[in-house]
This record gives sequence, structure tokens and C-alpha cells, in this order.
Amino acid sequence: MEFLPKEYVKKVKYYTDIHSGELTVFAQTVGSATLSIKAFYKGEFMGDGSVNSNGGTSVITLKLKEKHLWEVGNGRLYDLEITYGNDDIKSYFGLRLVRLDGYKFLINEKSVFQRLVLDQGFYPDGIYTAPSDKELLADIERSMAMGFNGARLHEKVFEERFLYYCDKMGYIVWGEYPNWGLDLSYDDSVYAMLPEWLEEIDRDFNHPSIVGWCPFNETSDTDDGRKQKDDVLRLVYNTTKAVDNTRPCIDTSGWYHVVADIFDVHDYDQDPKTFKEHYDKLISDDILHDRFSERQTYKKGEPTFISEYGGIGWDVGGAGWGYGNAPKTEQEFLARLKGLTDVLLDNPKMFGFCYTQLTDVEQEKNGLYTYDRTPKFSPEKIYPIFSKKAKIEE
Repeated sequence: MEFLPKEYVKKVKYYTDIHSGELTVFAQTVGSATLSIKAFYKGEFMGDGSVNSNGGTSVITLKLKEKHLWEVGNGRLYDLEITYGNDDIKSYFGLRLVRLDGYKFLINEKSVFQRLVLDQGFYPDGIYTAPSDKELLADIERSMAMGFNGARLHEKVFEERFLYYCDKMGYIVWGEYPNWGLDLSYDDSVYAMLPEWLEEIDRDFNHPSIVGWCPFNETSDTDDGRKQKDDVLRLVYNTTKAVDNTRPCIDTSGWYHVVADIFDVHDYDQDPKTFKEHYDKLISDDILHDRFSERQTYKKGEPTFISEYGGIGWDVGGAGWGYGNAPKTEQEFLARLKGLTDVLLDNPKMFGFCYTQLTDVEQEKNGLYTYDRTPKFSPEKIYPIFSKKAKIEE
């Protein structure tokens, strides 16, 4: 049986400053010892620091000798060696900043269009469990091969190993919580959900690939007996921002917003012409198309993106479900996909999209890959559609 040493590091949190080239480490320790931290980049020494501690929280700031920014598509990671008494830890961090600037989502002060795909993390044999470690990485590679630079990790707390590969690959993701079926019509619902959500934020805080949090998805606000309690969403949003002020938070994706840093909508219109009409008014009049405008109001100047769209059905087996009427030919599929996607890429006030979805799952046959990860279309045909330069990046 293995035991922790008498003196050990219980937890660390990393805060980076891309402008000064510094890393600040908040470390919770147990016992009395010297906390020492050394940083390396590709084996080269980058900086160190140490402090004596009697336990509790210690803070060390390292001035890095060189700045290597973590960027989309280029996950430059520094290595860390942390010691506390006989406790030796190997870790890593990414030097990066995310913030909103008007309509833009900035990563390291550069406007980056988020080309996301909805990834539910399902597998035909293990459902929520991947068949192997390499399959976690392979799903990221499959996504990038189709032209995406990230994903909504949808309705699932993904494996830390998956997030490690996201960090290495420079693959941006939104952390979510599996709230489907959670009844928000009564205040006490927060007691089960909030502790788990805070545990997720705490566990995944140090991953540079996570660029935002979204605790809820498509919450209900109808008068059918399950009308959401707005105070629950407000509490979860405010708590999220209190424990992590380094990332934006969307209170509930797509439907009934209460308070959020970003106003996102879901739109599965399958006609590129009418889809474009929905968002032309955002360009001309700062009016955002929203199916629930009688319930909520988009405020002029709020950053936004279409966090679910597409979902075009294409079932190689001949039976299954997708949004709208399925295209009859590959050419029709590609034309619809390009038409819908161009609407969002060509809108100078839209900072991203999330296409539904990466793979087929159970009854849903609207993935770009089948459930067993066979591509339905050649990635060479799909990649140019999603990777086209966006207006907001110019």
C-alpha cells in the first residue's frame, strides 16, 4: 500500500501573464518544508522559485526567461518540476490569455474564430468510456482533419487524459456539465449540481485548452411544470465567476439565458438562405435572431456565436435521425453545409460556431463520422468549408 509523504502538495493552480512572461503558482501544502518550483521549455531551464512553508497556501511567481505562447493549433507547453519535502511532482502549463473584446474572442490578444464541433464523447462499445487511450487523441485528430480547431465537450465531464491531449494539440474546448434531466424548477436542485460543477472547475482549472465554462444546456422556461428557477442559474454563474475569473461563462447554452458573458443561440435551420436572413440584422442593426425573444433580449454589442447548428442527417445505414430533411446526394450535403457555414464565417459580428456533430451517437445520425469513426465524407472535401478565414479574424 502506498502512502502520501508526511509533507506533500495537495493542490496547485497556475495563473499566467503573457505580457510579463510570468507564472504564478498557488500551492496548497501539508506539513512543513521548502516548496521549490522549476520551469523548463523543451528541456531548457526557464526559471525557478522557492519558499518555506508550514502548510496551507503558498504563492510563488516565476519570471520566465523566454515567452512561448500556447496557441490554437500549437500547444506549446512548459514543463514543471515541483518538490515539497519528499514529494516530487512533474506537471506542465501553457502561457495563454483569453478575454472578450466587443464581439471578438481573443486568445493572446488575437481574434480567433472558434470552429467548434459538438463532441458528446460516446463510443459504441463503452458508451462514455473510450476503448483506449489512443482513441482519445484520435478523436481530436479526426476533428482537426475536418477543419475544426476545438469542441464543445457536450453534456459530459471528459477525461483528464483527453484534456491533456487537447493541451498538447492546441485544441480549444468548452467545459460543460451533464445537466440533461436535471429539474431546475425548484431551488434545491442546485444542491446536487453545484458541488459537482465546482469539483470539475477545480480539477480542470489548469488546462490551457479550456477557454470557457458552460454549466447548463437548453434549460426549460415553459409553463409545463418545469419552468426554470432563474436564481439557480444566476447562482451557478456567479459562483463560477467567483472561483475562475480567467475564463468567460455561458449560463445555459442556447435557450433561456439569465446572466452570461456571451449570448449564444442554437439554430438548426437547414436552408442557407433563411439562415442568412436570421443573422443579417446582427450586422446591420445589432439585432440577433433568437427563437425566444419574448423571454430574453440580446443587448447591442454582446459577443455571440451559434453554439449549435447544422446537424445535417446522413446515415450510411439507411435509417436514423438528423435535423430537417436529409440531403439526397453528397453534392447536396456539401452545398448545404457550405451555405450554412459561410453565413457564420462571413458575419463580422460572430466569433464562432459549433457544428452538430463529430460522430453519430445511438439514434442520432448527423455526425461527420459514423459511430465507429468511419468518415462519411472525405476530410479533404469538408476541411476547406470549416477552415475558411472568418471576417472577425481580419
